[in-house]
Amino acid sequence: MYYLKTEQSFDSAHFLKGYQGKCHNLHGHRWRVVAELSGAALSRETQTRGMLVDFGDLKQALKALCDELDHSFIYEAGSLRPATLAALREEEFRLIEMPFRPTAEEFSRYFYQKLAGLGYPVHRVEVYETPNNCAAYEE
Repeated sequence: MYYLKTEQSFDSAHFLKGYQGKCHNLHGHRWRVVAELSGAALSRETQTRGMLVDFGDLKQALKALCDELDHSFIYEAGSLRPATLAALREEEFRLIEMPFRPTAEEFSRYFYQKLAGLGYPVHRVEVYETPNNCAAYEE
């Protein structure tokens, strides 16, 4: 089995509605996303011969996904009052609504599914919310 890893990062703000602790408050992270691919066979195509996938393509795909979230306020659908959202929009903040609570665990699944949807043979995705704390998802 062959394995490849690449990583990218993004900065964003979030909060955890209903959480009893510091993370209930709006705060930010430099999220580090580490994607690991796996496969038993290497490509025989001319350009990618001897490769699982082209690192350049993989790095570009993960960077694009991270760039979509970079320097934004990510919030769970239904977690903010309409008046709060209206005020934030009026201030022209970059808001991204997610159908899940924005935790490292949920983000690891999110990136896994996005990369798999692009056709990559994803094995595991790790998302670090601090240098020492990460969550991982694999199927």
